[in-house]
Amino acid sequence: MSTTQFFKDHAVWITGGGSGLGAAMALEFARRGADVAVSGRRVEKLEEVAQAVSGLGRRGVAIQCDVTNDAAVERAVSHAKDSLGKLDVVVANAGFAVAGTIESLPIEAWRRQFDTNVFGAISTVRHCLPHLRDTSGRVGLVSSVMGMLSIPKNGPYSASKYALRAVGQTLAMELHGTGVSVSLINPGFVSTEIAQVDNDGQFHEDWNDRRPSRLMWSAEAAARVVVRALHRRKREFTFTGHGRVGAWLGKHTPGLVHFAMTRGRAQGSSS
Repeated sequence: MSTTQFFKDHAVWITGGGSGLGAAMALEFARRGADVAVSGRRVEKLEEVAQAVSGLGRRGVAIQCDVTNDAAVERAVSHAKDSLGKLDVVVANAGFAVAGTIESLPIEAWRRQFDTNVFGAISTVRHCLPHLRDTSGRVGLVSSVMGMLSIPKNGPYSASKYALRAVGQTLAMELHGTGVSVSLINPGFVSTEIAQVDNDGQFHEDWNDRRPSRLMWSAEAAARVVVRALHRRKREFTFTGHGRVGAWLGKHTPGLVHFAMTRGRAQGSSS
């Protein structure tokens, strides 16, 4: 079966593109006809993805970049644009999750969370926008269902995604009429390395993912729907099915969510 080339000859840059959803999106964009630059901290992973893109007949570029370093992001944008000739799509996908109770976490953990998930995405957008204006391009901001639904011991991550959602909504209004679209992407459970990264942003290969496997989408399935949403310039796109339910509950029934999240604790304290 042939794959529709709706990104034929487009140039795409993806942050956090060395693994998980970022890597899967890179390959999906390539199947759809795009040349793809991927950036991140682990060079060997980036080079593997770039080679896989090349194996699909498109140009793949690996760029080492830590999005918490604004100067590095600016250099990465220039590298991606010079290597691919232009920028049509930029996906701010880099992120990780800080876990723990608000009382127990030091303020430095919060800063690391926001430096990557929020300020890194803002830096990415700021530096790429002049090039995207030239191509009437697309911005993708990868947020989370947890930008609409809070759960205990995930305060920093949820807060960062709430903030990123506000950034995406504001940016879409500010860019209205310019030809540049903004798509806020809110995934539910997707099989990535996020559960194997500690509060310092370090990857642990031996850590197990304790998220519910029966609710998990593969990165490849997620990439297909995200790339299609970006093609359609959707202003906001939430998936999976369970993710949509969770997002709806978080937005419209916060009292019910509070009850559900505290019910077990209340029962335990009374026993």
